[in-house]
Amino acid sequence: MNKIDILLGLQWGDEGKGKVVDALTPNYDIVARFQGGPNAGHTIEFEGKKFVLHNIPSGVLTPGCVNIIGNGVIIEPHILKGEVEGLKQAGFSLGKTLMISNRAHLILPTHRALDAANEKALGKMKIGSTLKGIGPTYTDKTARKGLRIGDIAMGDFMAKYEKLKQAHLQQIASLGFDMNGFQLDGMDFADYEKLWFEGVDYIRQFPFIDSEYYINEALDQGKKVLAEGAQGSMLDVDFGSYPFVTSSNVIAAGVCNGLGIAPNRIGKVYGIFKAYCTRVGTGPFPTELFDATGETLRQNGHEFGATTGRPRRCGWLDLPALKYAVMLSGVTDLMMMKSDVMDEFETIKVATAYRYNGQETQHLPFAACTETMEPVYAELPGWREKIEDRRQETEDGRKKMIPERLEEYIEFIENYVGVPIKFVSYGPDRTQNIIR
Repeated sequence: MNKIDILLGLQWGDEGKGKVVDALTPNYDIVARFQGGPNAGHTIEFEGKKFVLHNIPSGVLTPGCVNIIGNGVIIEPHILKGEVEGLKQAGFSLGKTLMISNRAHLILPTHRALDAANEKALGKMKIGSTLKGIGPTYTDKTARKGLRIGDIAMGDFMAKYEKLKQAHLQQIASLGFDMNGFQLDGMDFADYEKLWFEGVDYIRQFPFIDSEYYINEALDQGKKVLAEGAQGSMLDVDFGSYPFVTSSNVIAAGVCNGLGIAPNRIGKVYGIFKAYCTRVGTGPFPTELFDATGETLRQNGHEFGATTGRPRRCGWLDLPALKYAVMLSGVTDLMMMKSDVMDEFETIKVATAYRYNGQETQHLPFAACTETMEPVYAELPGWREKIEDRRQETEDGRKKMIPERLEEYIEFIENYVGVPIKFVSYGPDRTQNIIR
């Protein structure tokens, strides 16, 4: 019996999941997204081209791979249409290789308006939402009043839409806002709503499927399936830095809910992390750097949000948080991204514990969002060498690809976390990887 493999981000998102999925997909028949929505931004670069995927699974650039948007994902039709059209212009025609779960929920224009109104009402306590309507959509899902992809084909779709829209407008009014002059992506609400319905009509070209049956039957037939997560484990709604989290379960358990997969059908769990840490928006970040080193990480790593364009907060690698994420998802294989960003550093710090309430601990405390946690650092020598330069010299096989000091850094992480690092990325292109 084949099992589904999972690929997850282990930090606060933006780890480089899109590139890894793209590298792995030649080994898989199906790639399926299991949670999140257009707040995700999975970036893939090859042959001088850059692709940012939001709703569409990252296997879309691999010929013959079937890509499924699972029931745990939420979909904004206008955004999805734009994503598909962008891929078409780049020469990738999706045809029937993209399928959408009937049970996936729809993000309405008023979900996005409500998201913006909620953030404004919170003021300084705002969550740092991407304003894509993610939270309000998941709220309606939990409240059992959301609209799903399968509803599009039902005769009462417009009546359901209008009922939910009016409920949202009342909520927005209760927060002290109205829709006069309210804009979404620089457009008046009415103009955006028109584009939204055009998106609804557009996505009818793709098969709407009962994805839970499709995926389980594919596994029964011996096909290989990869589940792709969005965001990062430290943003999980249950185990992340609540309330500064996303609205879905990002950890491996989310695959069971988001695709209809039984726990005993889970195989490999690939965990993706950067060689350092980043975070977008508000929320705790113990190892954040506010100095020139943090700015160097930001500039060298091009740390600006793929979805929002916001500059990311940058800091040293947080090993207690990484080990926590590994524990939650039962990670079997680690993949380290962006090692090249620190090529020039003479010394590198790594957080190995926190000082919290006068004591040293390796556990993430419940009150991490309201209490100060001071990181305890270990210092390691930098490698001061570019892997890319070594690649130019290793065609005869006489020189190792990974610099000795980088190998020491990798082994230090492995010894702390207890899971091997199988994959090291040293650049944005799909070819800039080392399999250890």
